[in-house]
Amino acid sequence: MDTLHPPQVRTDMSHPAHSTAALIVDEPEETDPWDLPELKDAGVPWSALDTKGKVLRVLISVGKLILLLGFLYMFVCSLDILSSAFQLVGGKTAGDIFQDNEILSNPLAGLVIGVLVTLLVQSSSTSSSIVVSMVSSGLLTVQVAVPIIMGTNIGTSVTNTLVAMTQAGERNTFRRAFAGATVHDFFNWLSVLVLLPLEVASGYLFVVTKLITDSFEIQSGEAPDLLNVITDPLTESIIELDASVISGIATDDPEAKNKSLIKRWCQTFTNTTLMNVTVPGPENCTSPSLCWVDGNYTFTLKNVSQTYNIKKCTHLFVDVNLSDMAVGLILLALSLLVLCSCLILIVKLLNSMLKGQVAVVIKKVLNTNFPFPFGWVTGYIAILVGAGMTFIVQSSSVFTSAITPLVGIGVISIERAYPLCLGSNIGTTTTAILAAMASPGETLADALQIALVHFLFNISGIILWYPIPFTRVPIRLAKGLGNITGKYRWFAVVYIICCFFVLPLLIFALSLAGWKVLVGVGVPLLIMLIIIIVINILQKRKPGWLPAVLRSWDFLPLWAHSLAPCDKAVGVLIAKCCCCCKCCQAASDDQEDRAEQLENNKTTHTAVYDNHAMSVENEAEDGMKIELNILKMTTL
Repeated sequence: MDTLHPPQVRTDMSHPAHSTAALIVDEPEETDPWDLPELKDAGVPWSALDTKGKVLRVLISVGKLILLLGFLYMFVCSLDILSSAFQLVGGKTAGDIFQDNEILSNPLAGLVIGVLVTLLVQSSSTSSSIVVSMVSSGLLTVQVAVPIIMGTNIGTSVTNTLVAMTQAGERNTFRRAFAGATVHDFFNWLSVLVLLPLEVASGYLFVVTKLITDSFEIQSGEAPDLLNVITDPLTESIIELDASVISGIATDDPEAKNKSLIKRWCQTFTNTTLMNVTVPGPENCTSPSLCWVDGNYTFTLKNVSQTYNIKKCTHLFVDVNLSDMAVGLILLALSLLVLCSCLILIVKLLNSMLKGQVAVVIKKVLNTNFPFPFGWVTGYIAILVGAGMTFIVQSSSVFTSAITPLVGIGVISIERAYPLCLGSNIGTTTTAILAAMASPGETLADALQIALVHFLFNISGIILWYPIPFTRVPIRLAKGLGNITGKYRWFAVVYIICCFFVLPLLIFALSLAGWKVLVGVGVPLLIMLIIIIVINILQKRKPGWLPAVLRSWDFLPLWAHSLAPCDKAVGVLIAKCCCCCKCCQAASDDQEDRAEQLENNKTTHTAVYDNHAMSVENEAEDGMKIELNILKMTTL
């Protein structure tokens, strides 16, 4: 009797079984887009080069370094020219905006005016100097000027955000660059969101800075010229501006309104003479002892100043008969062209230089923390480095715009860029303090107090948003915005327009309408925003605490919780524009082809006309074609 054996499983080593577990393991792991990329060296290793190759590589590296410094110099100069161009285009408008004191007394309106004026002149130091001149002339009090100074801090951060737009070609590079630029924006906006209500309620910044200025006997000094010594020879050969004109308009000087911002005379001499002048009446005399009446005329002694022009300026636009607006638009276009070109070339050079061992060393130096337990010190050293570098270049816009492409290509992490930007904020205020100390004795206290307000505002912001890792909210917000702009690159333009133009103008309009309208519209919007933020946090971390409906936003229309429909609309719009351009190009190409074909037909017709035998053959061929067409039609 046969015994039944259980079926044996045949294992064939030549055909291994594939399990789902193996498939899961074999899948490539998703990389974090915020990890710094490896900058690999594709060239020949140094050890494999002969003497000639090593000398050639050293010469090429030195040449690249010289080119990098040259492009960086042109980049800084183009930023300076860009600031001058914005002042020519909108400087007088900025002065007129500052002139309305009733509007400036509203803290929110003062904040927005500080943002908009800094956007117009593209220089926080220029807008701050206007505020200082208004305070020193008695048109503004220091308390009213505090919100305007906060606004200038926000407005100056748009430059590096625009610089990040030049790296929109590669998705991950743009994600990092835009996040590195906007971390500065989020710090400024969040600091204002906390410190402006605190200032309105308690006068914290005004009181502390008043105590500082009253407790120290500070003597006037001179503002340092560090980077300007290098850049001024080039920028002043292109354009020179008379900055006192904008301040004169803001302080309601009637002569300043008719003056041009373009400086014509670089060296002048003012002669002051004590002269007899007629005045309307005795009450207009300079002193009762220096006043006498002769018939219907009243005379007094008065100092009369007369300015003599000695030496004319030598810049390109000194003898050009164009308006300030026209010169400003010309310089704006040229400076933007040079700025973008230099930035692209700087990024290309950095990508070619920062490879292999060099990249490893630089990334380690910039992004490595000190060993435990001193790792926390690294960030504060980065703040000091940012402050020192900004003090050297004397512009926070220049420094933050220079590190933005480094964040994009992956040399500096966003966690390290954040303290560098905070230090940049401090560096620009120390320059303002030294500049304020150059003021005359009667205006020194007010000018210095405003500069200290700017300094204390940034120090308070750092205390709020840096020491504890949990409070570094700007980094998380910048990364979130970077992820959105990395996926939908058009959203970067929407962010810049809304953040720096639409939102400030909306707040300005509501503040002009009065506190009732502002509270009636602003408070419900603020409550709605807070509720949405809380629900989003609970959806990610504690979804069980929410009702089933609120565990996702799927119950809303797609356009209300996703940018995908907008992305499709933008894609269709771009496709139509490109299609129109291609159609126009195709139409022009077709017209050219038809013109060439007509010319060819004319030449063949003339040739056929000249050759009788060819014309007879062509007529016979045409007759055969007609007969064939008739046969086809009859068969149909």
